[in-house]
Amino acid sequence: MKKKSILRVTALIAALLMLCACQKAVPAGGEAENTSESATADSREPVSVNILAVGDNLIHGVIYNQAHARSTTGGYDFTYAYKNIASTVASADISIINQETIIDPEKAPSTYPCFNSPTELGDEMVKIGFDVFNLANNHSLDKGESGLRNAIKFWKSKNVVFCGAYLDEEDYKTNPTNTVKGIKFAYVGLTEPTNGLSLPEGSETILMLGADEDRIEKRVKAASEISDMTIVNVHWGEEYTHTPTERQRELAQKLADWGADIIIGTHPHVIQPVEYVTAADGRKVLVIYSLGNFISAQDRGPRMLGGMMHITVTKDYQKNTTEVTAARFTGTVTHYDSGFSNVRVYNLADYTDALASRHGVRSTTPSFSLDYLNSLLRDVVSEEFLEG
Repeated sequence: MKKKSILRVTALIAALLMLCACQKAVPAGGEAENTSESATADSREPVSVNILAVGDNLIHGVIYNQAHARSTTGGYDFTYAYKNIASTVASADISIINQETIIDPEKAPSTYPCFNSPTELGDEMVKIGFDVFNLANNHSLDKGESGLRNAIKFWKSKNVVFCGAYLDEEDYKTNPTNTVKGIKFAYVGLTEPTNGLSLPEGSETILMLGADEDRIEKRVKAASEISDMTIVNVHWGEEYTHTPTERQRELAQKLADWGADIIIGTHPHVIQPVEYVTAADGRKVLVIYSLGNFISAQDRGPRMLGGMMHITVTKDYQKNTTEVTAARFTGTVTHYDSGFSNVRVYNLADYTDALASRHGVRSTTPSFSLDYLNSLLRDVVSEEFLEG
């Protein structure tokens, strides 16, 4: 009996000690400290990545013919066309472009309406610093299924990211991504128009089409699950108009709701507005409706003004957030002399009245000038996104 009493007393003392210990762990506020959370808090400083996005790399015959004439090896040398803008492209951590024309090494170069560009064009784009290429647009099928497949294989041979087109379902399984400064980006590309062209029935090749919303929704959601930031490149809208269509706005909202963080629009060949839309989960999603032409040999003044979107993405480890923290739109100018000679690209900030006065486009747009370009930029893009 004495032994049992001693055991009971010992057990009672132990229980009281445990109770006191538990009460001691509760702070004055009445809630237990989340020691696990405080122990795992990430104290790293925020990091930022600078992204640059441009519009349509639209290679008309005069552009590749001039590159051929400048080559000393019998091939094509595109250095002249891009040299005035190359340092800007290279300065970004990630540079994104819509590769409007197919690059099929097995077929001869060709111009509008069914484009094919020399491989040296792709080499030049990589050399000056482009990292991400959208292949989904209305010219993706200009050379048929074989042309698209050969273009995909060409880009696979380069150390770059591309989106919008895939050889087959197995190829499609891997969502295009890259990681810069610890921030993981995923890319989705799609096109609304195809110029009435389509892949053969039963084809295993995949071209991402806006009409296939089920596939697009799954792709964007999957991309957002594996990345810090999902960037969607979408070819859409009405050509040669500065106003987004209702379909553009509708699709932008859907993409945002599905998980897109940045939406980069191309196809109209002229610039369109920039805005933030609010996703279903409350995120602010940056939408650039159209960046216009990066380069072309088109023949109207508004099509000479392109856009460059400069985006800063910041990852805050302590807040566990990754978001767009700055977005700035600057202009580019496709310039050529009389007769479409000497086609090249400039930053609008570097363009001059003297150059504008000699632009070959003045034959169809006599009012073309530096003021014309700056006024057009201010008319289309909100001051919120412009410099100064």
